[in-house]
Amino acid sequence: MLFSIVFGVALVADQLSKWWVISNFALYESREIIPGFFNFTFLTNNGAAFSILAGQPALWRQVFFVAVNAIALIVIAVAQRRIGRGSKLYTVALALIAGGAAGNLIDRLRFAYVIDFLDVYVGSSHWPAFNIADAAINVGVALFLLNSLVLEPRQEKKLRMQA
Repeated sequence: MLFSIVFGVALVADQLSKWWVISNFALYESREIIPGFFNFTFLTNNGAAFSILAGQPALWRQVFFVAVNAIALIVIAVAQRRIGRGSKLYTVALALIAGGAAGNLIDRLRFAYVIDFLDVYVGSSHWPAFNIADAAINVGVALFLLNSLVLEPRQEKKLRMQA
């Protein structure tokens, strides 16, 4: 149940935010939100993170990204069954990753590109634009790593000391 709720919230937030951007911005239009730090800027990305593979042939790129997303969602479903059931933090992490992956997959199937609009920068140095799906994936990966590398080892050490 927790997985479904977090997955749904991530997916709906991503798709609603992209719908809002499409409805209220012209392509490449930018609106300053926090001066000198954050804008909403409507961009499209037909590549992966940081526009990786953006220059490849469209059909090849589309098939590749749809396949990678589908495989990732299958791997996440298997991981949820194996490790997520025993840990709420793993469940939340995997649901965020899956919700983000599904959000970007929907874009690729609908438009053949992903809609990005979150533009973080300092001065003239911009982080590559991203979206709610990308943020969900990154937060999910961070939680997964936190649990795997910090929290679980501490828990195991504590259990060994009690034994």
